[in-house]
Amino acid sequence: MGGFFGVSSHRDCIIDVFYGADYHSHLGTKRAGMAAVDSVKGFQREIHNIENSPFRTKFDAVPGVMKGTSCIGCISDSDPQPILIRSHFGTYAISTIGRINNAKELVNMLLESGCHFNAMDTGKINDTELIAAIINHKGNLVDGIKYVHEVVDGTASILILKEDGNLIAARDKLGRLPIVLAKDDSGHSVSFESFAQQKLGYEYLRELGPAEIVEITPDEVKVLSPARKKKKICSFLWTYYGFPNSSYEGVNVETMRYKNGEIMAKADKESGVAQDIDYVSGIPDSGTPHAIGYSNKAHIPFARPFIKYTPTWPRSFTPSNQAQRKMIARMKQIPVHELIKGKKLLFVDDSIVRGTQLGETVSFLYEHGAKDVHMRSACPPIMFGCKYLNFSNSRSEMELITRQIIMELEGEEGFNHIDEYLDGKTERGKSMRQAICNKFKFSSLEYQSLEGLIESIGLDECELCTYCCNGKE
Repeated sequence: MGGFFGVSSHRDCIIDVFYGADYHSHLGTKRAGMAAVDSVKGFQREIHNIENSPFRTKFDAVPGVMKGTSCIGCISDSDPQPILIRSHFGTYAISTIGRINNAKELVNMLLESGCHFNAMDTGKINDTELIAAIINHKGNLVDGIKYVHEVVDGTASILILKEDGNLIAARDKLGRLPIVLAKDDSGHSVSFESFAQQKLGYEYLRELGPAEIVEITPDEVKVLSPARKKKKICSFLWTYYGFPNSSYEGVNVETMRYKNGEIMAKADKESGVAQDIDYVSGIPDSGTPHAIGYSNKAHIPFARPFIKYTPTWPRSFTPSNQAQRKMIARMKQIPVHELIKGKKLLFVDDSIVRGTQLGETVSFLYEHGAKDVHMRSACPPIMFGCKYLNFSNSRSEMELITRQIIMELEGEEGFNHIDEYLDGKTERGKSMRQAICNKFKFSSLEYQSLEGLIESIGLDECELCTYCCNGKE
């Protein structure tokens, strides 16, 4: 994934972008960057690797060195950015969020037209440089961004800082990711996460619509290309990777998660399952609010049977080696024995993708004396790898625990019955859940239903992307 934050102002805004970009650190762990333009110093840019050090540590000197009344910053989970581009319509800095599925075809198309690229160490082309090359293929920025929307298979949200200090922001063509506009007394800001603007004293204006392109100056936000009607915002924003304080399409993440947990608790009560529970708990951190909602509705005490020790351990998904990831995840879990031994526990996780670390967690709980460990997923079964966003590192759909179990149960024929496996009330759905229970020694397992997820978000089903669950585009 990734996120960006930008400001065009009448005052120096470097410190705002420093903190604004830092507030997107939950969206990426690989690269971060800032770019500013000043009437005296011109363009300035810093890019750093943040895999083992947080954004603030790497960029703490930037506010004292970089100057400018216009600036953009980004967190990236992939390629270095923002990058500086010199084109036939001027020099600009550009940052992007999304995924390009047809990058190879686009690179070949541009090479045939005489375009050249800087290859990275792996030989791969930086996705943001590729987006810039597509934009530069047209006569101006707006037509270029529209061309991106036309030819890119995937998702591309774009933030550009121009020589004159104005910003160009463009939401991806189906609005899968948010872009929020806000203002203060001196100018305007643009952000992925709305809470970053609020914390810095900016007043919310509105979100961009799908494919909408705007120019942002200190004094106004000018629409350069209107929004399209069709929208497919990612439902995972609320269940997993969105920050709790943010709102998307008017729906706050934290309150959605409470409601989501309540719906799961109601479903369990109606089914008469997992009613004899000592404590409801969340798999930290994003599973916790779902668990609070479940606890409140079920009138079962909420507790934390283990605490994550995070001051010195990096995120568990940072190492590329699976054994290392498992080791780090295990070392971070510090048990509270009094809340585990002899207890019947129900845990809520934001999702179950591969299930590997979850299996380790359950083993850890049984080792410390848990009597029962029930598991609930705050989103429906993940049946498809996301082809629109880079929040999952799965190389194959067969890494998904659901796919593995379906293959074990009835081979490839099972993939013709995904809808049945998605539904926990069907025989196939029940058999998949029981097989996962057996594999990881869960006392019971259930997923939020697709209908329950949509209800908890509160938007029309047609406006939500649920591709990773049902494969529908």
